[in-house]
Amino acid sequence: MKLHELAPAAGSKKDVKRVGRGPASGQGKTAGKGHKGQKARAGRGPRPGFEGGQMPLQRRVPKRGFNNIFAKEIAIVNLADLDARFADGDVVDVAALIEAGLVKKELDGVKVLGNGELTKKLTVKVNAFSASAKEKIEAAGGTAEVI
Repeated sequence: MKLHELAPAAGSKKDVKRVGRGPASGQGKTAGKGHKGQKARAGRGPRPGFEGGQMPLQRRVPKRGFNNIFAKEIAIVNLADLDARFADGDVVDVAALIEAGLVKKELDGVKVLGNGELTKKLTVKVNAFSASAKEKIEAAGGTAEVI
């Protein structure tokens, strides 16, 4: 097959219906636009959401809350999860957490929270720790390093 032999499948291409071209076409006179009015004219009609002057839906519905677009999204991990997934003496960093399936994405950082008990000596290197998590890691003989 050559480039000049390419053609669309038979019946897949139709000619554009040219409206307003006399009585024989069946689309003459008002050309399917009805009689007069804003939507019958050339150019664009009323803007999206316009309800003829009635208070539009997007303004009638109550608005609540606030979405802070500058908020940092931080992935969290609990000490109980670290205790269950890692062996004594392991170095726990973001890559290890992702590999272990405790964190899907790093997002804007990873924080370790102090929920649960830690029985293993771990070196944890993440973006943030809660005070209780840092305390428990050091009490178990490990180290908590902020990266």
